Parts: sequence; C-alpha cells; structure tokens
Amino acid sequence: MNVIQRIDEWAKKEPQKIAYNYLGEKNTYLELKEYSDAVAAAITETKLPKKAPIIVYGGQTFKMIAVFLGVVKAGHAYIPIDSDSPSERLIMINQIAKPAACIAVEELPVALSGLPFISTAELDQIFSGREPYTVNNPVSGDDIFYIIFTSGTTGMPKGVQISANNLESFLAWVENDFGIKSESTFLSQPPYSFDLSVMDLYPALTRGGTLSVIPKKTTEDFRQLFSLLPKLGLDVWVSTPSFMDICLLEKNFNEEHYPTLKHFLFCGEELTHKTAQQLKQRFPNAAIYNTYGPTETTVAVTKVKITDKILADYERMPIGKPKNDTHIAVVDEKLQEVPRNTAGEILVYGPSVSRGYLNNPDKTQQAFVTFNNQNAYRTGDLGQFDENGQLLYKGRLDFQVKLHGFRIELEEVDYHLGKVDLVKQAACVPKYGMDHKVAQLVAFVVAKSNGFKNNIELTKAIKDKLTNLSMPYMIPQRFIYMDSLPLTTNGKVDRKRLFSEVNH
Repeated sequence: MNVIQRIDEWAKKEPQKIAYNYLGEKNTYLELKEYSDAVAAAITETKLPKKAPIIVYGGQTFKMIAVFLGVVKAGHAYIPIDSDSPSERLIMINQIAKPAACIAVEELPVALSGLPFISTAELDQIFSGREPYTVNNPVSGDDIFYIIFTSGTTGMPKGVQISANNLESFLAWVENDFGIKSESTFLSQPPYSFDLSVMDLYPALTRGGTLSVIPKKTTEDFRQLFSLLPKLGLDVWVSTPSFMDICLLEKNFNEEHYPTLKHFLFCGEELTHKTAQQLKQRFPNAAIYNTYGPTETTVAVTKVKITDKILADYERMPIGKPKNDTHIAVVDEKLQEVPRNTAGEILVYGPSVSRGYLNNPDKTQQAFVTFNNQNAYRTGDLGQFDENGQLLYKGRLDFQVKLHGFRIELEEVDYHLGKVDLVKQAACVPKYGMDHKVAQLVAFVVAKSNGFKNNIELTKAIKDKLTNLSMPYMIPQRFIYMDSLPLTTNGKVDRKRLFSEVNH
C-alpha cells in the first residue's frame, strides 16, 4: 500500500482514532479522510494541468494536513508555505514554482494575480460539504509528492522536489530501523515548510499514530510550553537539538515525568555532546538517535543511536551510518573517493535523492550528479568515515550555515540586507559557540547617512525593515558598523576576514 492508502486504511479500520491533537482540539482519522477527500474532489473538478504543483499556505493545523493529503489524492504535489513567511517569499515562490493553484488555509497576505485560488472561506465550504472522492490517480512512483523551498544563494529560494518513491524509502527506514511501535504519539513541532516535519508527519499517520502539535506561539512562551509538554502523552520526540536545549531548561523534563517517552529523533543541525549527554542522563532508558540528511535527500539518510559508549568514544557526536538502500561516499573536488579517516565532501546516492530543483536546471546541474550509475547529491558538507564506519560531520564547504535547525545561505541574508534603504553594503557571517554550532548571525554593515541618534536606533530600524523581507530566523542578531567592508584581491568582500573577526 502507498502512503495515502495506508493513512485512509486507518479511517476504515478505526475511524474514531485520534490523528491530530492541537492544544486539546482533536481530529480523527475519519475526519482526516473526509476532509482530504473533499479537497481532492474540489481540485479534480477544477481540471488543473495534470501533476502541476499547488501552493498550500497556512500554519500548523489539522486543515493544513488535510489539504496536503487532498492535493496528493488529486494527483498533484503540494508546496507548503508557512503563514509566518514574509510576503516577498510567497511572491518569489509563486514566480519560481509556476503552480497550478493556491489553497489558502489561512488568509493570504498578498494577492497572487492570475492564479486559480481556493480562499479560506471557500475551503471551509468544501470541508463542510464533505464530498466523497474515489482516489484513482494519486501521486505515486516517481511523481512529485511535495516540494519544499529552502534558502538560495542569490536570495532566490530553491524548490526541492521529493517524489512518492523518495518518501516511501524514508518511511520504510523509520518504520524498520528505529524500533518505534505503531499507534505511537509523536511530537509535531517544526513548521510544515521545514522538512524535519516529515519525520513526524508521515511516520505517525501511516501507522495509526497521533500528532501532538506544539505551535510556534507555544514554543516561544516557555511557561506555556513547559505546562503543555507533560500533558501530551508523547511516545516519540522529533525536533532539532536547539529545541531540545530549551526543553532541558525545565528540571522536570525527565523519565519520571514523561514515562511513555521512549524515542528521541534529532535532525536539522548538529547534536552536541553536551545536549546528548544531558538527555541520556534524564532519559537513561530511551532510544536517542542522531540523524543526518539534507532536504534534497528526503529528511535524513544516516543515524546513530547515542549510547554511553558513543558518548565516551566521541567528543563530537557522529552522524552515523547510512540506511540500507542509500549510499554515502566521501569525495574530493573531482568526485573521487578519499581514504577512510580523510575529510571530503559528503555525497549521497540512491533512492532517497531528489530529482532536483523545481524549474531550476542550472542549480540542479551543479548539485546533482551521476555517481556509480545512480542519481547523487553533492551536499556541500564536509565529512569523513572513521575506523568504526561512523560518518563524522566536519562543517560546511561553502557559506551555508544552520541556526536552530534552519538552513541559511549567508548570501541570502546579504541580499535582504542590501534591499534595506538604510544600508549601503552588508555582509553576514556566523559566530560559533563553544559547541561548534552557530550561536548567532553577525551583520557587518556600511550604513547610508541617516538621522538616527545612535547605532542602537539604526539597528532597530534595519531589523524592523527586514521583518518584511526575510524569514525571522534569517535576521542577524548582532550588527557591527564599518566605513567600508574589507575586500579580497579579486575585489570580493573578504568574508573569511570578517568571520575571523567574530570567531577569533
């Protein structure tokens, strides 16, 4: 059975089973089937171009999930765009993706002219009608299931296309290799526009589990967060290490107060030794997994179980061994494999690898290559295999960084800074903490002449303008003002020099 059939099967088998729990508001598998069927029927009636993608705009809600499944049932890929996104990003994605339609689960902040459109009010009518739908031609095989837009080097985001086969490969791995039981309750915390959400979304729904949602507004209010967490009855935890660091601030976050919580899965950024060790002390009997994988390889492709031995043997946590159907090579710039214990670029090949970026052949050609007669992705990550066969992560080859699990191209931050009318020139660099993780983004700015009394006022004004241009996590935390930016002999901004200034 495919993903859709497996989810719908639960609606037939146990219709009143809870699929989605949003702060106590619960929805069943039967509702999930009825809502998604109704959306699929509405899409099919509009006779859109076959397999063309559809933008789905909204937050972490049950309706959002129902629309995703409805889109896929009707034979289209969905493009999730989070309602926290700035308008400019929505406009850019619409221009790049050339979607067949847009479904507004929440009200759109801007009009997308000329695009067939299901409004929030129309969607509510579709849901209340609950029109039944026979799934004849859902997304399957090499058809694209979802497209997630990541940060791009020129300020233009890239749409990573993930097929049904890519997703099936990932789900088989999570089901078989992590010891997670069917009908488990999963923490659902990342926004749906971040591919980490796929690690809880489909492993839960295909096996009769419950998604217990913590929306962004709750994660930002620690008091609310810590009072909610123990009430969720979690079995499986999926998050970035950064979110775990927040939860470890609560002294009662331990096995005694969370007796059912037996699995932790981390992805999206580096899991530090300190975080892993602290969590192992709090939950000595839980299975804690560090995983690794770029969006282009379908969520994650390697894993390591954090044991006392791993903690004793490694100062920096390994990212593990590849899943059975997928291969990893560590290569030099000519794509020749390097010896064990030698660092090189991590190359992933096999059925997890995306076919490339939507409507972006140039970027696809740069990042996707053929290796051992298979489709391969050049991750841009530096790594090496050790004598135990563990893959070790050594950092980025380029100017891409991860902050709190979000992938950020530094050039995209520069691009948005450059659009602020108070800024003449700017370059952004990461400042690393003692744990080898990015602690903050630091912007070096040459400001235009202005009437602000001091740099504090100027910084506030620039940040205010950036909120309309870029995602919140891309806004630098610290600003340093200069008369001019240092240049290399080629006349490019000397980012390495700026980097060493904040990381000396």
